[in-house]
Amino acid sequence: MKVNQPRQRFFALFALVVAGETIFSLPFHVARYFRPSVLEGLALSNAELGDVFAVYGVTAMLSYFPGGAIADRFRASSLMCLSLVATAAGGIYMATLPARVELAWLYGYWGVTTIFLFWAAMIRATRNLAGVHAQGRAFGILDGGRGLAAAVAASVAVQIFAHSVVGDPHAITELGRRTGLRAVVLFYTAATLGSAWLVWRYVPRDDHRGDGQTRARANAVAVLGRRESWLQALVVVCAYCGYKGLDNYALYAVEALGLNEVDAARFTAASAYVRPVAALAAGLVADRLRASTVVASLFLALAAAYVVLGVIVPTPALTGIVYADLLVTFFGVFGLRGVYFALLEETGVPHRSTGSAVGLISLVGFTPDIFFAPVAGRLLDAAPGITGHQHYFVFLAGIAIVGLAAAAALFRSRDVRVSPTSSSTAPAR
Repeated sequence: MKVNQPRQRFFALFALVVAGETIFSLPFHVARYFRPSVLEGLALSNAELGDVFAVYGVTAMLSYFPGGAIADRFRASSLMCLSLVATAAGGIYMATLPARVELAWLYGYWGVTTIFLFWAAMIRATRNLAGVHAQGRAFGILDGGRGLAAAVAASVAVQIFAHSVVGDPHAITELGRRTGLRAVVLFYTAATLGSAWLVWRYVPRDDHRGDGQTRARANAVAVLGRRESWLQALVVVCAYCGYKGLDNYALYAVEALGLNEVDAARFTAASAYVRPVAALAAGLVADRLRASTVVASLFLALAAAYVVLGVIVPTPALTGIVYADLLVTFFGVFGLRGVYFALLEETGVPHRSTGSAVGLISLVGFTPDIFFAPVAGRLLDAAPGITGHQHYFVFLAGIAIVGLAAAAALFRSRDVRVSPTSSSTAPAR
């Protein structure tokens, strides 16, 4: 089914936005927004919860490349629906509040269901939906919309949790915590199932009949042999490190800026509203310039901001500068999330090879899920206080410079075949 009418495109993109965020809500949103309740309700330490996430990271890494090959062979809408339903089934099990070992198995399962049949299929569906001249706009809306969807869903989940807690919310009992946590999990499970219906109803069942096994293997080999594929993967690694770097901003706000824990949480939560603006702005600019130019510019801005944060010692007189630099990093990171697959069209990746290309790039690009937190944690622990945070920002500056070099290499590539109005972007996880 071709999507030619604006109304059809709107609903199709809306379905992709909702599905693209809810697919990750059960594995990530519950622990992100209700972390104390998850730790207490499931009797976990921070280290044990980190180990559970590591299991997800490993199975997700193993799913990216074969999932890309699958996306090149079958209809995207069918793959996405199956993935959403399978993920929701895991939510029903999580509502039983399993023990640590069983939770690790569940997260390993989710690493497969959220990536193998979903990730590359979503990117290919969005790329096909956007057409040649609106790639930046479509994918900027997709990632920005995903951020907005996450904020709205989290607000609803908080209200559900508050109304489900038994007793005084300022002195939550074990029973109240587990009741509220179970209600939140069931809410996200229902949202995931609902997004499966949206995808089935509104994402076009395109005329893609899939390449045969021989052609799919040839696509994968061709992608592996392209220098541009590996450079783009390096771009995603560096951009995703910047995104993972935001995880420690609340700690920086407490230890370096003197905020209390509540105000620090509010500060980092408010930053989520930068995401739609940054992603859409970056996408619109990418439709007018080379996407590699936008990516390189964002890395340059990030490197400069990180360097300042790495050498400055926050004082009352410098507070404005610190907050301005932090805002630059939020905008840069979220802007990259909207465009860091921007080279798919620019480097001439055939549409029939989109899945294989995304699989390889994601396999390499999202490895920070495994290595970034341990490295960052050791940097901060080695020099407690402001000094550790300075080392941390210098580390991020070095990564941003590597990303800038990779983007510049892609810009100079002789294989880049793009007009000023033809570029492609893709969403972030």
